[in-house]
Amino acid sequence: MSRLSKFSRSIKGKIVLLTGAASGMGRATAELFSDEGAVVIVSDLNQHSVNNVVEKIKKNGSDAEGYVLDISDKKNIQDVVKKITDKYGLIDILINNAGIALPTSIDNDDFEVYWDKTHNVLLKGQAILIRECLPFIEKSNTPRIVNISSTEGLGASPMHSPYTSAKHGVIGLTRSLAVELGKKGITVNCICPGPINTAMTEKIPDKDKEIYSKRRVPLRRYGDPEEVAHATLNFCLPSSSFITGAVLAVDGGLTIKRA
Repeated sequence: MSRLSKFSRSIKGKIVLLTGAASGMGRATAELFSDEGAVVIVSDLNQHSVNNVVEKIKKNGSDAEGYVLDISDKKNIQDVVKKITDKYGLIDILINNAGIALPTSIDNDDFEVYWDKTHNVLLKGQAILIRECLPFIEKSNTPRIVNISSTEGLGASPMHSPYTSAKHGVIGLTRSLAVELGKKGITVNCICPGPINTAMTEKIPDKDKEIYSKRRVPLRRYGDPEEVAHATLNFCLPSSSFITGAVLAVDGGLTIKRA
C-alpha cells in the first residue's frame, strides 16, 4: 500500500554527533538513535564509558564510533570534528547534551571558578561546537541542531545561579540561532528536561523523590532518560522541517503546576 503522506520519519543513515553520550539521557539518546538506523558518534569525557556504549550499539547490529570530547576544550572539539568529517564528510544532526552541575552560593569564595567551569561546558561549549560543525551541517539535506537545556532554564532554584543562568542562556542561544540559521534550512530546537532518573539524581533517596514528585510533578514520578531521548528524536526527524526555535519541557508537567 502506498503512503498518503509525503514527509519521512526515518533517520536511517543519518550522521549524528552526540555529546555527553556515555550515561543517562545521552546514552539513552545514543541507543534510541541507533535503533532508528542512524550512525551515532558517541562522545564523552571517559574513553572506557564511551567504548561501552559503542560496543553495545555495534553488538546490536548498528554502526557507531566513539571519541573522548571535552566541550570546554576548543582544540579537542576541532580535532574530533575533523576526524568525524574527514570520514563522513558531513554531520546531519548535532545534539548538545553534555552537562555539569556544580551547586554554589553567590558568596562562595570560589564562585567565579564554579561560574566559569559551568558556563564553559553548558553554554560556551555548545556555541563553539555548533560553530565548528556548522560548515558540515550545512551539507546535510536534513540539518538539525538540538540543544539540551533544563527546566532550570525556565525557572530558578537557590544555590544554582551558574547552572541556572547557563541553562537560560542555552534557550537564548537556541532561539537566536534558529532565526539566524533558518535561511540555511537548519532547524535549532531545545529540550528542557525536568526531574529525570540519571546519574545527577541517583543520590537522591527514593523516598525523597516520591515526595517531590507527588508535590511538584502532575505525572507524580521522575522521568526515564529514554522519554527525553524520544522528544529529542522528534525534533530530528526529516518531517520536523518546519519546527525551529521551539523550547520543549520534558518534565511531567512540573513547569506548569502552580500549587
